[in-house]
Amino acid sequence: MILGRRCSIKRVLQVTIYVLLSTLLLAFSNFTAAETELFIQSLAEKAAEAEAQQTTVVSGKEGWLFFAPELRAMSVGQFWGDAAARVSRASNPEFADPLPAILDFKVQLDKAGIELIFVPIPAKATIYPEMISEHGDATARADEYHLKFYDILREQGVNVLDLTPLFLKNRFTDAGPVYCKQDTHWSGQGCVLAAAAIAEAIGTPVWTAEIPKRDIETETRTISITGDLWRDLGDENLQKEQLRLTHIKDGVGASWRASPVVLLGDSHNLVFHAGADMHAQGAGLPDQLAYQLGFPVDVVAVRGSGATPSRLNLYRRRDNMKGKRVVVWCLSVREFTDGQGWRKVPIIR
Repeated sequence: MILGRRCSIKRVLQVTIYVLLSTLLLAFSNFTAAETELFIQSLAEKAAEAEAQQTTVVSGKEGWLFFAPELRAMSVGQFWGDAAARVSRASNPEFADPLPAILDFKVQLDKAGIELIFVPIPAKATIYPEMISEHGDATARADEYHLKFYDILREQGVNVLDLTPLFLKNRFTDAGPVYCKQDTHWSGQGCVLAAAAIAEAIGTPVWTAEIPKRDIETETRTISITGDLWRDLGDENLQKEQLRLTHIKDGVGASWRASPVVLLGDSHNLVFHAGADMHAQGAGLPDQLAYQLGFPVDVVAVRGSGATPSRLNLYRRRDNMKGKRVVVWCLSVREFTDGQGWRKVPIIR
């Protein structure tokens, strides 16, 4: 009888603990969801205020600057299907939905035996939420609709490389932040991390053995940049940002038209690579990819929208992507709603 009572008491305690833990988890989940909703709402308000003031810059904490259209893009909710035309800034509603264009591009590449790796670049506010809003929390992802969209793409066979977990893990390290504080682009460290992840996604298929590899040396330098957000803010009292860059020596990262790997997309593929207003040469994503792969890539990137204009550049080549094995389509998530739209482009004819 005593043993039976002890078992009963133990069971009651177990049930009580389970109920308490479940209640706490539910309360935490509800709290997190509420905070995330407040965070998204605050981004929408900041973006709307910036638009009313006719500025693209939103000042955050500790000198961090954010791009207002990117904040808006994070706040609009679902951006594909029937909702696309309502939230997109594309001039033609017919091209508002990104899903048909991405899937059409994949079908074309599949027919040519070319792999597509789709790399949406997270918004700066996703990685550094506490720097833009008091409701920001880096322990909980606020890009709910991006995650849903990536799941839809994966269900259709698209290889989506989501850099967000990697960037969140490395957002504050000795190598520096993964985004520029005063520019719309990722930092040199962001390029290094992204290149390693992309190279891992490409892997070592048989065709890579056919490409001559080079021993590539690197050099680390610190530079001062005139960030586009710093420039647009117009506050000369704000000290310019210092960045540590990993440069690839001897110009190995220069674009190689005959490369089996195409790097397609927006100016995130040009920053620290193209020089001039892109701040530096030899230290951007193409350069870091060349270092990781052992050979240069074919850079087809544009200043501006990497959704349709970059694919139009491929179309104008009229070579049916001969000799290509992989297309890495890398562009900012703000392109989903705040770019020039998503046309279907007949790359393979």
